[in-house]
Amino acid sequence: MRSFLVSLNIAQLNLEYSNQDPVKIMELAVAHFPELAISFSGAEDVVLIDLASRVSDTVRVFSLDTGRLHPETYQFIEAVRDHYGIAIELLSPETQAVETLVKEKGLFSFYKEGHQECCGLRKIAPLRRKLSTLSAWVTGQRKDQSPSTRAHIPVIEQDHTFGSEQQPLIKFNPLANWSSEQVWNYIRMFELPYNTLHERGFVSIGCEPCTRPVLPNQHEREGRWWWEASTQKECGLHAGNIPQTD
Repeated sequence: MRSFLVSLNIAQLNLEYSNQDPVKIMELAVAHFPELAISFSGAEDVVLIDLASRVSDTVRVFSLDTGRLHPETYQFIEAVRDHYGIAIELLSPETQAVETLVKEKGLFSFYKEGHQECCGLRKIAPLRRKLSTLSAWVTGQRKDQSPSTRAHIPVIEQDHTFGSEQQPLIKFNPLANWSSEQVWNYIRMFELPYNTLHERGFVSIGCEPCTRPVLPNQHEREGRWWWEASTQKECGLHAGNIPQTD
C-alpha cells in the first residue's frame, strides 16, 4: 500500500476528480485505501458517513474528544452511532499533558495566548497518533467554510502536515465544492442526525469555550475563536490551509 501511495500523482488525481460528485470521490478512497478513516465532528461529516455507507460497510470513523465539547455534541455522536450502527472511535488527549497545562496556565489561557497550545494538546496530538496508523483520511472541509484559510482546498491532496515522504498520507475532501446549503439539503432529504446546537444559532461547532452562535449575515467561522484574526481560524487539524508569510 505504501508503494502505491508513493507512485500516485496526487495533482493529476485531484485534477481528474476536482468536479466529481462526492460519492465518486468516496468510491475512489474506499477502493484504494483499506487503511482509511473518516474524521467526524460536524454536519458535513455525517454526510460523509452516509456517503461511505452507500459504498462500503467497513469504513472506520473517529472523533476527537477534547474533554471540552458541548453536551449536545456528545449526544450527536451517540445519535450517529445509533443511526448507522457503527463504532465511532473517540480519541482523547494525554491526561498528564492537559493537567500540566491547566495547572500552569488555568482553564482559559487561550483567550490571552491564542488557541494553538490548547488545541495542540487536546486535538493535534491525539490526531497525529491516529493518523500514523492510516494511509488516508476523509474530512468534511468545504471551500466556503473559511475564505481566509479554505478557499483553495483540493478534493484530494497529500497531507504534508501529518504525513511524510517515508510514510505518505492522503487526505480526501469530498465536499470541498459543496456549499452549506447543499450539506443541509442532503441532511434534510435523508433525515440524518445533526447537532441540536444548530437550532440555536451555532453553525461551526468546536469546543464549548471557543464556540458561540453567529449573528445574521455573519460568516460561520465567526463563531470560532472570535477573539483572533480570521486568518488564524484553524485549530491545526488543517494547518496546511493557513497562508504562509515570509
